[in-house]
Amino acid sequence: MLLNPSSCDPEHDYHKEETHESWEGATTLTFPSLSDDLPFGEFLSSGFYRKSCPDLEGIINRKVKEWLKQDFSLAASLMRLHFHDCAIRVEKKCPKTVSCADILTAATRDATVQAGGPYWAVPYGRRDGKVSIAKETEMVPMGHENITALVEFFQSQGLNVLDLVVLFRGTPIGRSSCGSVQHRLYNFSGTGKPDPSLDPQYLNYLERKCRWASDYVDLDAATPHKLTLDITPICRRRWDFCPQNQLLYSDPRTSPLIKAFAYQPSVFYHQFGVSMAKFRNVQVLTEKNEGEIRTNCNFVNSY
Repeated sequence: MLLNPSSCDPEHDYHKEETHESWEGATTLTFPSLSDDLPFGEFLSSGFYRKSCPDLEGIINRKVKEWLKQDFSLAASLMRLHFHDCAIRVEKKCPKTVSCADILTAATRDATVQAGGPYWAVPYGRRDGKVSIAKETEMVPMGHENITALVEFFQSQGLNVLDLVVLFRGTPIGRSSCGSVQHRLYNFSGTGKPDPSLDPQYLNYLERKCRWASDYVDLDAATPHKLTLDITPICRRRWDFCPQNQLLYSDPRTSPLIKAFAYQPSVFYHQFGVSMAKFRNVQVLTEKNEGEIRTNCNFVNSY
């Protein structure tokens, strides 16, 4: 079934419709499993807290479910470092035992599962950094980079183009402030006009939802609380909140993977677990002289 871009409705769930015919020449690809030489680190182990904090995963899972029952938009926040309350609960149960890095890793996995994503085993044993530098937050992608800059950043972290595609296409859940998109609605690149890459109907939708910069809009209007792969590229390539996602469709380094995943969505969900496991093991600290177990995740320990 071919979809007509001009007839798209941003609040219609196109994920439920068959779209395989819209991708001619899509190839079947095989990707690694979670057990295929992923860089978990020599000292990371799924049983790291088996004796010192045996109910760790239960504590985290119950807290994640409690949060999401109150506000499902927190699923996206958990994927972006929202875990303070969970850390307090773990610290009370297992004082000075579990690192904030491990808590975040498990909470992110559980939030992903609750949002409809895959489960993956989390290896533990990370330590927290002894320094906290606010400027380091500027080193991560901020939403305005081109594909080349994103590829270079991912490669610098030991990740590849496959990981880039999967992680960008697999996290359009939750909401964003309208202030982050208003430049595309009213004054794109200083022209005083909207971003021409936005479909007119989607532009109208965003203008209605984003009257004020302090308002919030769903990153994916069709399935805002569900982890999904956008498998309707003909329709939605101009209906994407994040401009980088639109670039993924046209760049020759990423477009073939988008096409393959559109034809094999089950492979995408599996690979998302693989890529998330890799992502959470970038620059892991495991030695005692490398890091610490923070008693307050917002601050380094005071000695």
